[in-house]
Amino acid sequence: MFAGDCASTHDQVLSIQVTTHQQADIVRNISSQYETVLWSPTSPEYIGAHTEVHLFVPANKLGTVTDLLQTHHLTHQVLLDNTAELIEMQTRNESSDPRSSASYYERYHSLEDIYYWINKTAQDYPDMVKVTLIGSSYEKRPLYVLKLSGQQERAEKRAIWIDCGIHAREWISPAFCLWFVQYSLNFYNLNNDITEMLNSMDIYVLPVMNPDGYKYTWTTNRMWRKNRSLSKDSNCVGTDLNRNFDANWCTKGASNRPCDEIYCGKFPESEPEAEAVANFLRSHKDSVKLYLSIHSYGQMLLFPYSCSNEEVPNHAELFELVQEAAMKVKRYYRNNYKYGASAKTIYLAPGGSDDWAYNLGIHYSFTFELEDRGRYGFLLPPSLISKACNEALLALKSIALRVIQKTQSQP
Repeated sequence: MFAGDCASTHDQVLSIQVTTHQQADIVRNISSQYETVLWSPTSPEYIGAHTEVHLFVPANKLGTVTDLLQTHHLTHQVLLDNTAELIEMQTRNESSDPRSSASYYERYHSLEDIYYWINKTAQDYPDMVKVTLIGSSYEKRPLYVLKLSGQQERAEKRAIWIDCGIHAREWISPAFCLWFVQYSLNFYNLNNDITEMLNSMDIYVLPVMNPDGYKYTWTTNRMWRKNRSLSKDSNCVGTDLNRNFDANWCTKGASNRPCDEIYCGKFPESEPEAEAVANFLRSHKDSVKLYLSIHSYGQMLLFPYSCSNEEVPNHAELFELVQEAAMKVKRYYRNNYKYGASAKTIYLAPGGSDDWAYNLGIHYSFTFELEDRGRYGFLLPPSLISKACNEALLALKSIALRVIQKTQSQP
């Protein structure tokens, strides 16, 4: 009996094994219509022979899509049978006061909740947390950065930058930023690693870089990736903020079509969110030694370049840092993370913030892709937040402590 005969009443995510170039053409075609949403890879152009494709298919198109896959002998299986149930589980919020219980950090939070949390955290830790408004989004929502500092005064402090939530649907990313801030404040002077990090470095954290998109994933479309900017020439909404930075901008691996998921925008930093981050980093480029952007999913620790296959001058050094971090995660959590230069490890992605930061002079620049590998993808259940965050925390501490050593002689 074919899958098409027992039509599912639920939206599904399918895993499709593409083996030939002809099959790649077919899947590229399917993934750009039938109201499907490509989860992995991010864009049809990345689908080639020998690619595993994760595709969200709405219930009313499942029959059509699975029939097409069978006709063309494309092996596929259902990854997620009921996405609506998982989304409901992610948005369910037995509301409690921030930080009154550990479980606050084992749930996903709406944008309003996160803004409230930012204010409350700054009030509760006035000696360690300062909040700065670095700009606002296209729809005029504030972009708040938390500056975490240890209580040891240093004349010239180096700094770490961490941004989360550049892509709206990657909810585990803002969840990590909240987790990290809470961990830092709770374990300062208790855990040696975080104490050393905060005494040596200021840590700037941007919990939600794409507030308009994030809000939209809570209210309207859970699968949304881009920001929500409008363009005069198209009815399609949004730019991919991680294609909008000035690093080989809009070359292969980005798109100049506003309807595409990897649309690069009108020009580099055309989007207010990307411009705000770039301006902040430009004005702090002498102190920021480590740049980190948090994404999902795929379990990868990546470094520049994304925008070209060329190796950066300190490639070997960066490789050693991610390798060591991945080995620690494997040892402690028995979970495998791929690691390496982005373009070689996944695919070309020009206009990324990590490449741009590297070229600005922040030569320890990384992108983390958090859990998982596609079992739940963007719909990682709340019960798995703590594991995902602990793994990323371990990798971050591993890299940050090394960078502190390596930049010791500098201010």
